[in-house]
Amino acid sequence: MSASARHVPNELRRDSAEAASGCAGGDARTGAQVPADDADGFYADREHLASAKQAADIWAARLAANAKDFESAYKLAKARYWLGTNGLPEPERKAALEGGIAAARAAIASSPNRPEGHFWLAANMGALAESFGIRQGIKYRGQIKDALLTTLKLDPAFLDGSADRALGRWYYKVPGMFGGSNKQSEMHLRKSLTYNPGSIISHIFLAETLADMGRKDEARKEAQAAIDAPLDRNWAPEDRRFKEQAKRLLQRLR
Repeated sequence: MSASARHVPNELRRDSAEAASGCAGGDARTGAQVPADDADGFYADREHLASAKQAADIWAARLAANAKDFESAYKLAKARYWLGTNGLPEPERKAALEGGIAAARAAIASSPNRPEGHFWLAANMGALAESFGIRQGIKYRGQIKDALLTTLKLDPAFLDGSADRALGRWYYKVPGMFGGSNKQSEMHLRKSLTYNPGSIISHIFLAETLADMGRKDEARKEAQAAIDAPLDRNWAPEDRRFKEQAKRLLQRLR
């Protein structure tokens, strides 16, 4: 094991040898073969679990070989977030998100003045807090907000205002006695929509906040906007799921 790899947490070194050898796979979008070392190509096909795992394994192997590989670190955090929220069977998701946190911390250690590590740290923590009980929520609540505020400070426009969108969700989800506020939620969500007016998930989150404030007509309008918005080609797998979520939300609001 190289000196740099020794300093990478064990969860970042998963299946390094297998990932390094790799195997070519298909890209569902085009039917073309993805080169064995093309992690981005595999990730683009992430709706297929094998492709998502292959992308994560390649980035994990690269990070194990070089603990300062910022790009592999944040992309691994992103891939593990997907696996922990969409791809893996339920019993495996918590470990994926914890691995995503470790990868995001590696990205921050490598490049603390870049937004990617901070944002994906917050995303993985947020998924843990939302899906795995109150203890996870208490554990990560403050760290999530701090990471998002850092992202916002470094690059407010990062990923089309994703930090504002995530902060809007934070304020919606956290109880008022711990800093939650629907007013702050609405403010951040509307700000995020100034960067990308067609963001499906921002419209859904805003609809839920407005509904919680008793503004159901506005909430229905936002849910419908999510349904009507076109898919973002870079986030189509997520957007397809969000559109189904928007349809269910609109039914509840009727």
